Amino acid sequence: MTEIPSDNYSPQWQGGSRLELPLVGDEREILTAFLDWHRETFAGKCAGVQPERLSDKSVPPSGLSLHGLVRHLAGVERWWFRIQFAGEDLPLLYYSDDDPDQDFDDLGGDVDEAFAVWRAECERSREIVAATPSLDATGIQRATGRPISLRRILVAMIAEYARHNGHADLLRERVDGKTGQ
Repeated sequence: MTEIPSDNYSPQWQGGSRLELPLVGDEREILTAFLDWHRETFAGKCAGVQPERLSDKSVPPSGLSLHGLVRHLAGVERWWFRIQFAGEDLPLLYYSDDDPDQDFDDLGGDVDEAFAVWRAECERSREIVAATPSLDATGIQRATGRPISLRRILVAMIAEYARHNGHADLLRERVDGKTGQ
């Protein structure tokens, strides 16, 4: 196999606080470890970017930006864990029926504030998961009124972050040429 010269690759970003994923463990440990790993992966893809560049929509025709993704992920954390699972009566973040794409489109807010909101939503999600005795526990899926298990929500969130980490990787590379791991 021919080795491709390293100058064909973008430099990888350094640092981050991702822990090594467990190779063994119970279902909760594995699922929560993977979700936290993806959360930290996303944080790493945004780390070190100048705040004004986080709002760059740098992969046309897509309207995605790192700032928009952090707003979206904060809203998704709240929606799945707090509203649908825990039944908390809270307003949606960065969403309304009149403007459903404001998480990606309306980037006038403070980037640091968006990251603080996302981190707070992630922490609240962790608290909810830790306080729930069984992954079989259910919340109510708003769209259907049917029960939805915490297990299903964890898997959906892992998929959500995996998808958006791919987007974030492309966006980051366009912003400063760096790719993630």
